[in-house]
Amino acid sequence: MADEAFLDVHEMTKGAMTLIDEERAERIYSAIGTAGAVSSGGSAGNTVAWLAELGSAAGYIGKVRDDELGDAFRKEITATGAVFRTPAAVAGPTTARCLIVVTPDSQRTMNTYLGACVNLRVADIDADLIRSAHVTHLEGYLYDEPHAKEAFHKAASIAHEAGRKVSLSLSDRFCVDRHHADFLRLVDHHVDVLFANRVEIQALFKRATIADAVQHIRSLTELAIITLDADGSLIVSHDTVIEIKAVATTVVDTTGAGDAYAAGFLHGLTHGRVLKECGDMASALAGQVISHVGARRQAARQ
Repeated sequence: MADEAFLDVHEMTKGAMTLIDEERAERIYSAIGTAGAVSSGGSAGNTVAWLAELGSAAGYIGKVRDDELGDAFRKEITATGAVFRTPAAVAGPTTARCLIVVTPDSQRTMNTYLGACVNLRVADIDADLIRSAHVTHLEGYLYDEPHAKEAFHKAASIAHEAGRKVSLSLSDRFCVDRHHADFLRLVDHHVDVLFANRVEIQALFKRATIADAVQHIRSLTELAIITLDADGSLIVSHDTVIEIKAVATTVVDTTGAGDAYAAGFLHGLTHGRVLKECGDMASALAGQVISHVGARRQAARQ
């Protein structure tokens, strides 16, 4: 937790996710000092952790280093009941970390050192795990390195060849801007369920209104879920739009709200719930997450 002056001093773009190197990560971490808390995170990691806590069978594929943070990540995600059997890297960059500053208006500003996770490769893709899953969920934040892109496409191909579904979170406006053409192709050819917020979906289709974006997304994917902050969310299919109300709550920290929303929706979808029920479950879980500091249920390690 910090005031906006902290963002100014460290030249952070409020509300955004900015990629940083390890040196800057260490510098920000030192500045945060004892005011901060450490907890496992990662967008897809949070979604998997919540799915497991909701009672879904869930597995995670991602790269950590054989270091203290990597060991903690593995311990915490498997403690939820999720499967995580991707081998740790024994050389190269250290485990990724995201330094999150929450300002008094509850907005989160993220500074991400990708570290070891960018070395996720096709060889790390657990084909048996993907074939066993109703849905394989992809995290847009990781779509920066050529190896990671290849891994995304491989995972999606395995899922579809097995008759399974693929979902994608666009993750952040800056991710969409960096990979605009690639994301459009990815959604068109590999994605069945798309998660995005208002800003991300408008950036993807370069449209000024949500209504315009809705018309475009229908032709690309089976389902699209657009979160609209306090205005709730929309579930868009080929022939209908379902409005979901936001859950009234005191907003403390928006970190991980979209991750939790995706978990609630996917839990409902893979358990045969109708779309309205999936949306209501998702909204309730997102409301729970934003009412406290951190993206997961467990208290952070000080």
